[in-house]
Amino acid sequence: MDPTQLVVAAEPSRPRGIGPEHAKFYKSPDIFTCISNPSVTVSVSQINDDYCDCPDGSDEPGTSACSYLSDLSPSYVSDLSSDNASRSIALPGFYCKNKGHQPAYVPFLSVNDGVCDYDLCCDGSDEWAQVGGLKCENKCNEVGKAWRKQDEQRKKSMGLAGQKRKELVAEAGRLRKQVEDRIQSLETEIQGSVLKVKSLETALADAEKQERGKVVRSTGTGSKVGTLVQMAKDRIEELRETLVEVRTQRDEASARLAELEHLLTTFKAEYNPNFNDEGVKRAVRDWEEYAARDKPAIGDAAHDRDLDEISKPDSETGVIKWSDWEEKEESDVDVLYKIEEYLPTPVRGWVDQKLRDLRVLLIENGILAASADPGSESKHLTDARDALKAAQEGENNLRDELTGHQDDLNKDYGVNDVFRALKGRCISKDAGEYNYELCWLDRTTQKSKKGGSHTGMGNFVRIDSITVDDDLPPHGKGLGSGVRVALRYENGQHCWNGPDRSTLVVLACAEQDEVWKITEEEKCVYRMEVGTPAVCDVSGNSKGKAGEAKDEL
Repeated sequence: MDPTQLVVAAEPSRPRGIGPEHAKFYKSPDIFTCISNPSVTVSVSQINDDYCDCPDGSDEPGTSACSYLSDLSPSYVSDLSSDNASRSIALPGFYCKNKGHQPAYVPFLSVNDGVCDYDLCCDGSDEWAQVGGLKCENKCNEVGKAWRKQDEQRKKSMGLAGQKRKELVAEAGRLRKQVEDRIQSLETEIQGSVLKVKSLETALADAEKQERGKVVRSTGTGSKVGTLVQMAKDRIEELRETLVEVRTQRDEASARLAELEHLLTTFKAEYNPNFNDEGVKRAVRDWEEYAARDKPAIGDAAHDRDLDEISKPDSETGVIKWSDWEEKEESDVDVLYKIEEYLPTPVRGWVDQKLRDLRVLLIENGILAASADPGSESKHLTDARDALKAAQEGENNLRDELTGHQDDLNKDYGVNDVFRALKGRCISKDAGEYNYELCWLDRTTQKSKKGGSHTGMGNFVRIDSITVDDDLPPHGKGLGSGVRVALRYENGQHCWNGPDRSTLVVLACAEQDEVWKITEEEKCVYRMEVGTPAVCDVSGNSKGKAGEAKDEL
């Protein structure tokens, strides 16, 4: 049995409408002292006499006589001596014992208002005056049985929600461990990459030094005759390709013309001259005039053979031997290389090395300019430069990835990193013309069922907490009262003639991830009420960064 009910049974002399926690104020058999105004006293006979004698209404716990009281209520004669008298109702409401269920308080306005408030006062005691002949039956056994069944289901759901939160925490821990392991791996890879870059920088410096010491053969374009020969060769090849293309187009046009002439010839032969259609007759006359005219022949066999011969590349015909005209003239450097060939091998190597060292010395001291022709760079130097560039890019990519993972570890994912396990998952709710989608720690979206683009309602900014004071529905899908974890989504799509869209997602403990309610509190400022096991603990509490609050699931 509920301890509160035992207290009620032990103190039957309490005035109507008084709960056990306020019974101590009503023990005197003669004088009653107003609860919030001890300077004001009234006779016990004035309690529940349907007249408000105390400024705080504590003398009328069982009637609605003082239900209108507030701090703005006018002063009474009895409290003119007290300028600071409290005129707010001191009691929480009319106390219903509700034997067989849970005791509860009913607002004073509901006392004897002609309505049976079974949701709060299942024993019907709030209508004790039976106004208008109304008699509210005691339904506490029936209501209590249904409530206990729902309470059992809520407790079972709470237990499952707590277990799912444990699973989410375990998954979040595993994901965090993956990030930490990857960070360690990246740090090792970066150390190796730094050594590789240093080695390749040394190799590139050596290759550049060797390149500066080389005596390079001339890469000039040759004489003016050689340049002219190349231009003529290119021009002739261009004309040959154009001729081939024009001939192809001519053949296609000739075939199409022959086909059309055949169609018109057949039409003239088969049409009915007695058919009185001026358009047809005119077309036949025009064709006869066209066919009677002399037309030049379009090519013949000899002409085509000539075109075939002209269209062949010079490499096949042998008319012009371009190789005879493309030989390069020897430069001074080429002559130097030929002279070097006549030297003995030991002497040739010694001379070559000395020339290289001298060239490097002159370049480093600014006496001789380095080669400015990028085309003269050796493959060895190009490969060394490319290898260094690739290694540097690889190191930069590793560092970027490392920074991203380190930032991820420092992000707030809630208590026990639980939201790390939910990040990227999405849930949605169908609401009228729209479908609303919540993606954990990512974005909120409004999708029209009529098609068109989606509307961004906000991007995730941070985890927060707010205090709520809502009635919890019987099915338990609501926020209840207390501190709740909240997710803030801001900087969404701009609202016409308004702010950027934003969404406050308020969370409460639930067995499944589910969007319960969506409201637009202000223009383009939305609020989602969402259930999730992520904010439950083993005992069914919802925790936020600001502390804990019991979630009345």
